[in-house]
Amino acid sequence: MDSTKNQDVIVIGAGIIGISIALKLQSEGRQVLVLDRKGVAAETSAGNAGAFAFADVIPLATPGIMRKAPKWLIDPLGPLSLRPAYALKILPWMLRFWRASWQDKYQASLAAQASLMAVSKAALERQIDAVGGEAMIRREGQLQLYEGEAEFSASLAGWQTRQAHGVVYEFLLSSEAIAKIQPGIHPRFTHAAFTPEWINVCDPAQWTQHLANEFEKRGGKIVIASIHSIDLKDNFVNLKSDSADYEANQVVLCAGAWSKILAQSIGDSLPLDTERGYNTTLPSGAFDLKTHITFSNHGFVVTKIGEGVRVGGAVELGGLDLKPNFQRAEILLDKAKTFLPGLKIEDGKQWMGFRPSMPDSLPVISYASRSKRVIYAFGHGHLGLTQSAGTAETRRGAC
Repeated sequence: MDSTKNQDVIVIGAGIIGISIALKLQSEGRQVLVLDRKGVAAETSAGNAGAFAFADVIPLATPGIMRKAPKWLIDPLGPLSLRPAYALKILPWMLRFWRASWQDKYQASLAAQASLMAVSKAALERQIDAVGGEAMIRREGQLQLYEGEAEFSASLAGWQTRQAHGVVYEFLLSSEAIAKIQPGIHPRFTHAAFTPEWINVCDPAQWTQHLANEFEKRGGKIVIASIHSIDLKDNFVNLKSDSADYEANQVVLCAGAWSKILAQSIGDSLPLDTERGYNTTLPSGAFDLKTHITFSNHGFVVTKIGEGVRVGGAVELGGLDLKPNFQRAEILLDKAKTFLPGLKIEDGKQWMGFRPSMPDSLPVISYASRSKRVIYAFGHGHLGLTQSAGTAETRRGAC
């Protein structure tokens, strides 16, 4: 049989969302072909922080955030920046982001995000069991650090919100208490919240590849193909690529930041844009990291990846086409060295990736407007890895 014809399900995208969905569909008896322009975990899924951040139930668009945004945006190396060359293009997204920060929209987004987090947390445990993945999981918690009483006090409302949605945490009120969990943090950080149920994966690229290997062992197929458009037919869906057309009874679109143009090809205009994230991965021996560390007011994290350490985060609104500004990775590394004086920052590998983001922080998990043969699963922002298993199960509601 021609591999381009008469497919049952085609999944567009071999990142963590696409591979998780493909594996789940396969477990339900579906025949699945995965198409990706570069291969498994070749884009954003390779370079994230490796965190299953189920505690992060609060959307980015919080009430009052637009009063803070101008100060951030004018600092090109701050935790949130906007490339001038991209300002006009992202204006419609920013207006929707502002609307999402209103109390009514915020409360609706918070409820939806918390619900998906609860589903995803349970789904991850099922996924780990299904693929024999426990050896790749780190259950070491997370420290969220604050400089002084005022900064800590400003965070309390957020922690109360998390508690209301089932997040378990404890406060640490001195540098000495913090050092018992993670030695080597600068004493300027006097307060922290520790979330003991926080989970990381040893390496997000290896985890996605592990899932992909299981999918292929069970009969699934992954093909390199760059899909340019989706064409709805009466009894199937046609996908056009550089080398061939593909036909399927059903298509799941989870191509991350590249999903927008494909959704447009079948008439859906969605407010998807990118948050460009930067990081540096340091080799083994860089720092004796005991837990995932979040410097929330500086917009970055320090996390274990394999035997090394990854320093990354922050947000740059710049779309898909502008050249990377790796000075952002360098400034994060310099900050990390200041905050963790024993950190060895030599021989790091820099990276930049595109987080596919919706203004309200909620992913698109739904049918296409014109056909139930096409399902959308994209727009997870910072939470693609976190919500991958949950998206794979939630997707069933749209099948």
